[in-house]
Amino acid sequence: MRLHFVVEGQTEETFVREILAPDLGAQKIFCDARRIETGRRKGKIFRGGFLEYHHLRKDLELWMKQDGAWDSWFTTMVDFYRIPKDFPGFAASKDTGDRYERIRWLENKFKEDLGYPRFLPYIQLHEFESLLFADPSNFTLAFPGCDAQIAALCAIRDREANPELIDDGPETHPSKRIGDLLPQYVKPSAGPLIAKQIGLMVLQRECSHFAEWMQSLRSIVAA
Repeated sequence: MRLHFVVEGQTEETFVREILAPDLGAQKIFCDARRIETGRRKGKIFRGGFLEYHHLRKDLELWMKQDGAWDSWFTTMVDFYRIPKDFPGFAASKDTGDRYERIRWLENKFKEDLGYPRFLPYIQLHEFESLLFADPSNFTLAFPGCDAQIAALCAIRDREANPELIDDGPETHPSKRIGDLLPQYVKPSAGPLIAKQIGLMVLQRECSHFAEWMQSLRSIVAA
């Protein structure tokens, strides 16, 4: 089986290639990833970011046309935080108080909009850094000597039932909380490094929506 990931940025691309791909590859699911194409100019392709839904849809549709083989599947890894307002079902989803119900609603509407049978959409609740709150003690790998700041991150984690519920306020979303305590945090380099140190087992144990996605990806071998 082949599994194609369309992702939001460099961090997610590295996360897929270095962390998810080896795990899925052991089950004969061979992965590749690319960032969302946002435009072209003078033959140059611009990738990364997620400001308008049509960029994501267009990129997926193009890849689906390029590889429509029976054993090719597609998925996404994009953040719920600042998701474009033109995303399928976005307006109606506001009536859903439960964040897990809302994210599943959006994923289902996304799948309906694409209309592709081998598509498993995933929206990260609330953003990539939610995964790092699965066990913030692992920030010591990238930030030795920052014990007080890392302890503060652990305290933030302890106040929530799980890291995916750390809110998406403009001053309190996960990456903002990390940046406030560790301004030297550089997402593309430190993010995947810390996630790898935490390990997939812990990420899945602590982040239930992420775990559901991983289970759905692994299930394609039986499809």
